[in-house]
Parts: sequence; structure tokens; C-alpha cells
Amino acid sequence: MSELLIEERRGGLVECEYVGHICGVSYDGEIAYQFGNPRHWTYLRSAAKPFQAIPAFRCNAPENAGFTPKEMAIMAASHRGEPFHFEAVESMMRKIGVTEDDLVCCASYPLNAKARDALAAQGLPPRRQYHNCSGKHAGLLALCKSEGYPLQGYEDPGHPAQKDILAALAALSEYPAEQIRLGIDGCGLPVFALPLDHLAKAYLKLARPELIADPLTRSAVERITRLMNEHYEMVAGTNMICSSLLMDDNIVAKGGAKGVYCFGLRKEKMAFALKVMDGSEDKWPMIVAAILEQIGYDRQETIERMYALCPKQFANGNGTIVGENRAVFRLRKQA
Repeated sequence: MSELLIEERRGGLVECEYVGHICGVSYDGEIAYQFGNPRHWTYLRSAAKPFQAIPAFRCNAPENAGFTPKEMAIMAASHRGEPFHFEAVESMMRKIGVTEDDLVCCASYPLNAKARDALAAQGLPPRRQYHNCSGKHAGLLALCKSEGYPLQGYEDPGHPAQKDILAALAALSEYPAEQIRLGIDGCGLPVFALPLDHLAKAYLKLARPELIADPLTRSAVERITRLMNEHYEMVAGTNMICSSLLMDDNIVAKGGAKGVYCFGLRKEKMAFALKVMDGSEDKWPMIVAAILEQIGYDRQETIERMYALCPKQFANGNGTIVGENRAVFRLRKQA
């Protein structure tokens, strides 16, 4: 059953409540911390993107295509369509010789308000390259080009690229591929569902790739996660939680739509997966900050960046403090 994570208070009353589940696993893959149901099933949504990039990196497709490090990083991104994101995706597509029509993701405007408003002011239409998943799609087309897979139908679960992705996720999550539930994501690709503890295990391996037995997969993960940290601005964008967390080179993190968030900690040799059940994302930073505080995380600047994104006190449009956000959960440590 879901349990209360965050209270949002105004004028002394609880105005909103955010419930959900948290699972933290230790280096041996066992549940170390929990709140709510640590085995709650959830779709990964865009939290799957680092795993969706693994097959391309296994066969050196990004390097073969001549992608720059920033272009490689955006393969694991939910970018906000800022100009530097769009330029990276455009460059990737030129290098592999594909067009906008080859992308399965739909045309959209950028999620970044400034970038969106600038395009609207010029009367420019939505484009597929602006879609927050376009870097992932361009990376998959690079995989198809490199491996001789057909470009058409790369979104089909039976396509070789999708079979490669499912195999990689199954291996890292330690969950049988045939038992991973499939749906269709917002961008048109297959989306995967797993219990939170196995999702946390997968993120543990992103943070600690020495746990991965296969050398090609281990090398791919090492490169992907290094790029995510070194080019954190490509993975989400300005003032976004993923980019703010990835500024910390001890953390590998990625979120997905509808409230799922995951991160691995290198030095601490543990990883967490969480789900906010109403699907909201704006309280993620406070939940992550509270988790880090409760486990005694020693990089205070990372915690402060989280509270800058979701302050303990919030103001109205006049700048008057009108309420507070409060993390009310306490992680239960397993013996």
C-alpha cells in the first residue's frame, strides 16, 4: 500500500499529499531501505533510457557514426529542447544520414518554456527533433545503421534493436525478459515495467559496473554513465533534477514520466528507485534530498541543489511565503 511521502501545507493546513513507494538496495542487491512497497511494479518510462542506449554502445555505433561526447550523452536523455539539444540531435541525424521522417517520436515543441516561446514567437512549427526523446531515437537509428538492422519498424518489440534492449535490461535488473511487462511509451517505443527492487538493482549496476559480468555491456555502461556525468546538461536541461544530480560525479540518475525516479550511488554502493503514485514530478527533488539526508550522504551541495529545485518554503507570485513542503517519510532500514 502507498505511504505518505510529502505534505504540502498552506496556512497551517495540509493542502496536498503525495504518496508512493521507495526501495533502496545494497551492493549485494538485497533490499536495504524501504518505504511503502519495495516491490511495487512500475513502468520505467524514461528511466529506461540509459539501458536503451546500451546496445548501441556495445557495438560502438556512436563512435562509428562520429558522434561527439555531448551527442552520445543525449542518447540517454529526456532533453528539454534547448537550442544546444536541438543542434546535437540535428548533427547526429546528419552524421547517420537519416531524416526527420525516420523518427518515430511525434512532432512537438520543446518542453523548455524559453525555447518553446522563442519558436512560437517566430511562428515556427513543432518538429520531431524537439521531442524530449529524440536523442534516444537518433541513437537507436545509429544502432540500426551500424548493425544492418532495418530502420523501419525500430519501435516494434520484435525488431532486433528492441530485442537487444530488452536483453540488456533483463540482465542488469536480474529479472527474466519474458516476465518484464511491456506497454507503449509516449514516444512510441516499448516501455518496460519491473518491480522497484529490480529497477534499483539495475541502477546499482549503472553506478557499480564491476557487477556486470559481460565485458561489452560493462564497457558500454561505463561509457554511458561517464558521459551522463560529464555532460549533465544534455541529459535533461537547465534547472532540471537529472542534470542537477548528475553534476555530482558520485551519482547516476534518471527519471521517467508518471512519477518514477532512480539513482545509484558509487561510493556508497547502493541504489534507489521510487514511485510517486499520482505521477507528479515536482516533489522528486525533496524526496531525493530526504533520502540522501537519511542515509548520511556527505555531499551537502548536492542536497542543497535539490532543495533549490523544491524549496521547503514556497511563495506566491508576489514573493510572499505562503506555505511549506515537508518530507514526512522515514526510510525503514532492513536488518
